[in-house]
Amino acid sequence: MMAVTTCKDVKTCLDPGKYVRYTPEQVEALERLYHECPKPSSIRRQQLIRECPILSNIEPKQIKVWFQNRRCREKQRKEASRLQAVNRKLTAMNKLLMEENDRLQKQVSQLVYENGYFRQQNQNTALATTDTSCESVVTSTQHHLTPQHPPRDASPAGLLSIAEETLTEFLSKATGTAVEWVQMPGMKPGPDSIGIVAISHGCTGVAARACGLVGLEPTRVAEILKDRPSWFRDCRSVEVINVLPTGNSGTIELLYMQLYAPTTLAPARDFWLLRYTSVLEDGSLVVCERSLSSSQGGPSMPPLQHFVRAEMLPSGYLIRPCEGGGSIIHIVDHMDLEPWSVPEVLRPLYESSTVLAQKTTMAALRQLRQIAQDVSPSTVTGWGRRPAALRGLSQRLSRGFNEALNGFTDEGWSVMGNDGMDDVTILVNSSPGKMLGVNVAFANGFPAMSNAVLCAKASMLLQNVPPAVLLRFLREHRSEWADSNIDAYSAAAVKAGPCSLPGSRMGGFGGQIILPLAHTIEHEEFLEVIRLENISHNHEDTMMPRDTFLLQLCSGVDENAVGTCAELIFAPIDASLADDLPLLPSGFRIIPLDTRVDASSPNRTLDLASALEVGPTGNRPSGDYSGNRSSTRSVMTIAFQFAFESHLQESVAAMARQYVRSIISSVQRVALALSPSRLGSHGGLRPPPGTPEALTLARWICHSYRRHLGVELLKQATDGSESVLKTLWHHSDAIMCCSLKAVPIFNFANQAGLDMLETTLVALQDITLEKIFDDHGRKALYTEFPQIMQQGFTCLQGGICVSSMGRPISYERAVAWKVLNEEENAHCIAFMFINWSFV
Repeated sequence: MMAVTTCKDVKTCLDPGKYVRYTPEQVEALERLYHECPKPSSIRRQQLIRECPILSNIEPKQIKVWFQNRRCREKQRKEASRLQAVNRKLTAMNKLLMEENDRLQKQVSQLVYENGYFRQQNQNTALATTDTSCESVVTSTQHHLTPQHPPRDASPAGLLSIAEETLTEFLSKATGTAVEWVQMPGMKPGPDSIGIVAISHGCTGVAARACGLVGLEPTRVAEILKDRPSWFRDCRSVEVINVLPTGNSGTIELLYMQLYAPTTLAPARDFWLLRYTSVLEDGSLVVCERSLSSSQGGPSMPPLQHFVRAEMLPSGYLIRPCEGGGSIIHIVDHMDLEPWSVPEVLRPLYESSTVLAQKTTMAALRQLRQIAQDVSPSTVTGWGRRPAALRGLSQRLSRGFNEALNGFTDEGWSVMGNDGMDDVTILVNSSPGKMLGVNVAFANGFPAMSNAVLCAKASMLLQNVPPAVLLRFLREHRSEWADSNIDAYSAAAVKAGPCSLPGSRMGGFGGQIILPLAHTIEHEEFLEVIRLENISHNHEDTMMPRDTFLLQLCSGVDENAVGTCAELIFAPIDASLADDLPLLPSGFRIIPLDTRVDASSPNRTLDLASALEVGPTGNRPSGDYSGNRSSTRSVMTIAFQFAFESHLQESVAAMARQYVRSIISSVQRVALALSPSRLGSHGGLRPPPGTPEALTLARWICHSYRRHLGVELLKQATDGSESVLKTLWHHSDAIMCCSLKAVPIFNFANQAGLDMLETTLVALQDITLEKIFDDHGRKALYTEFPQIMQQGFTCLQGGICVSSMGRPISYERAVAWKVLNEEENAHCIAFMFINWSFV
């Protein structure tokens, strides 16, 4: 009997109705060869037959079919495994949603009961006399204020009693109806979402709750969440003071925690906490926390300098193992952040459960999901993965920025006297080694003689500017606000004395290139390297400019995210990008303020806000890009750090103060241009400098189009200048004007034109006409330019142009015409790109 069934010819061998039987030895040999090369070429298959005698009686065509079938089985196996994983995830999510539905039903029943109870109470009160009613209210209030439990001591038994009570209260918030939860705005639960996120309604302090699935085991989840400084950017430190084991294999920990202040206008927070870790009867792991009073084992001392003692109400994490691996997690954060200690205009930051959810609760879930993806054998690579080393760099950037912004004395910071104005605060650190996180200060590219760090910081109030829009502009148009020389050395290249301070713009920008490093799963945070080209660092190398590199962290660029803080933090680096290189982070933080608070109060000032030029609010146009998605008020905090030699402190401080003030001025100008209120009370678009009044320019554009082409540009426009401008601004085609100079520069564009060029009215003036065309388009334009000046217009065939961000744009056709002023003189040239789209 033959070991292999042979075929008479290829046709019979490949007949789907027949098949070849292989011996176990042949299958083993083929499997071994498949793992070495799953898709061998015909030459390789013939070589296999020669090298493996056991396969000598099998035709090459049969081996080819075997490998095809083997690859097909492998693909089916992987797909089946993927579908099983998806099914397990959907099953767990369905269980989570069913539990959430049961909890909501209980909450509805409780609310219905309370509503009936209060209705009955109101009826009884109406029947009672006034005196009796007052007495009843006082009695009821006194009963409510009476503590349910007497104070416990700090003994192990007393702490265990507090821990068990904390566990009960936490579980009632996580899975019960102890707090009235409402879905967080903008969050839609689903299998691909971060989870089910809710915020509190009508409870003491601020509270947030989240439920989600993570691909990590419960013990690993608890380990990550306990290490709060690794994922909570506002957490400065968590110090474990004492650890007590409990009889149920749990632990009680006494903690001291410090939180950074988000702006220069508020003090930091600290907490004394009890943390209880235990395992429930169903195998769930619980980590719950609450604040301790002095009689319960907490400190009797007052808060440290620069800190306000805040309170954490029962909070924590419920972690349940999920069938098939992973965990289902419930997170509750409930705090009283003492909003009385900050200016009234900032209190929404401390009274908003939405802010707490974004900064704390959702941050915990995002960290777990990110680590789960990093350690999973996923096929996603490159940008989809964020190695721990890159996470560490982003964490150091954020932490360094927070340290500079807060300026704690235990880190070596001290306040330097001002110049008579309180707009910019100057801090000096003469021993920055601990702050930089390295043993040798200023190694790896920092001058060894620089032995101190200076920080210039300020805060300002912005109105009617979406934080995400402003942050994107600051990121993409660095030349609008930054000094290239200070970027090059961050004031660390002070060597010869005050004369070498980079106080003036010698070199200028040759351009910036954004080199992406990594991003988080939901793209809410980006880590990138910025290359600034052709920067002259000092007088000696003005003729030989070099490139400068910055490590940059960008977050909060999504306009649709409710309550998100927008940050742009960067630090100069050398080419090595070593894990231990010292970083001096600088940058911007823009925090939206809740508009429902302080809506009718008069304008307030925060440091430099008194100098902020805020235009009339007016009515937003129908095409307003911000809509109702962004707060109309936000607070921006700016902090810049500079390395220097200690004997040059006064000179560097003067330079830093002047530099930060110039940045503030630039930001105010940009914010004014980006504000939706640019369509002012008269409907007039604020034009860039050097252009006529927008109403007049719009009328000139339309009049010239009608004169040269014989048709109306705006079909429904009336003779009113305001109506013409609004119609032109919202025209579907991209309309833009450029100057009649040797190098034509754009000086006006409607909303579609700005969208097409991916720019703003302010940055529009940096774009030349030739920049947006390719070689073919430039040649065609130069050929038609004389016709535009003589005939008054020309029509250009469809082609490709480029936005300010380098993206190619296709357009069906374009029209160019000469815009005439009142004296019939040529003022500029207008272009209209019809049916354009990004390629």
